[in-house]
Amino acid sequence: MNYERTDTVIVGGGQSGIAMSEHLNDLGIPHIVLERERIAERWRSERWDSLVANGPAWHDRFPGMKMTDVHPDSFPPKERMARYLEEYAHKVGAPIRTGVEVLRVQKREGSTGFIVTTSKGTIEAERVVAATGPFQKPHMPDLVPEDTRLMQIHSSAYKNPGQLPDGAVLVVGGGASGAQIAEELHRAGREVFLSIGEHYRPPRSYRGRDYVWWLGVLGKWDEVTGDPRRKHVAFAVSGYDGGKTVDFRRLANQGITILGKTIGYDSGTIRIADDLAENLAEGDRAYLEMLREADDYVARNGVDLPEEPEAWKIEPDAACISEPVLSVDLAQQGVTSIVWATGFRFDFSWLEVDVFDEEGMPKHKRGIAPERGIYFLGLPELTNRASSFIYGCWYDAKYIATHIGLQRSYAAYEPADA
Repeated sequence: MNYERTDTVIVGGGQSGIAMSEHLNDLGIPHIVLERERIAERWRSERWDSLVANGPAWHDRFPGMKMTDVHPDSFPPKERMARYLEEYAHKVGAPIRTGVEVLRVQKREGSTGFIVTTSKGTIEAERVVAATGPFQKPHMPDLVPEDTRLMQIHSSAYKNPGQLPDGAVLVVGGGASGAQIAEELHRAGREVFLSIGEHYRPPRSYRGRDYVWWLGVLGKWDEVTGDPRRKHVAFAVSGYDGGKTVDFRRLANQGITILGKTIGYDSGTIRIADDLAENLAEGDRAYLEMLREADDYVARNGVDLPEEPEAWKIEPDAACISEPVLSVDLAQQGVTSIVWATGFRFDFSWLEVDVFDEEGMPKHKRGIAPERGIYFLGLPELTNRASSFIYGCWYDAKYIATHIGLQRSYAAYEPADA
């Protein structure tokens, strides 16, 4: 087994690891990036075939390189996003080692730094950056027994409608993934039930400008006082089908049965909470509030953007919304599969250092952990709303790299002769 030393080990070869590597290179700090599979592996193999970026190409990128073969206002497909990250890693000379899994990180006894044990050897490092991002471990509620005849998969394992057995499909989750998968299945001729809970539903675009632009000019990427109602709910915005607002009423009027939150399972029947009207109303509130703020900005700044009265119209309620369905007999409805679009959980089991709270969440301030030499990057709200986006993690990485450089300068200090 190999044994070597470096200053910093970055765990993860996705957008966060690449951004971190660029800034460390700029500062001349020795480091290694370890990726257990391929660069941007989650874009490649852990998403469905038709997935596109959630933001337009002009925005969802690193500052140092554009996608010259993609229209700036389009939403690049997942293959293009993976290739972009691979090209950028090559551009900045990121020393990425693929096919290397980090098994554990432990404090080095009697000294500073850490022992990083990997599938290809051991590395001593003064610092470790956990850049594994927010999508680490698929979360599937332990609700429907595995011994049923239903096919159950997480959205990260879903590829396309042909992957599922014939029959109706229950999609659980009202975020971007659940909405996109449900619509794709419906277009493929499947009967679809879509179960949604609380969600934040902004407009995809308004008055000719994309949502990400509005977040920028309204100061919402860096909002100081975030909306607590949005903190832990599904984020329903996507670039699917050229980019359009996620509208559950529209999906219902197209023939998808919209349900409230899935709360239980009894002898072949899914139990649904009586919260659909409340969930939709909260989604509408966020949507209309964004339109009002955008209009206020236009009026206040005298910006010449076309009015869009159609955006203010709320579609009528379909029968499944006006008379909510509170239970679904799976066999009677012909449901043969469930797609759980229920998000992810952190998995830092390899990081054997005291940097987590009682709930297992990382303790940090702007990515700097209380244990000297441990850093986190790419997590949602690490510093602001943009932290888990490509351009956002780039700026967070710059801050962390600057901190690492400062710590190295302290360690290297020698007093001048008297």
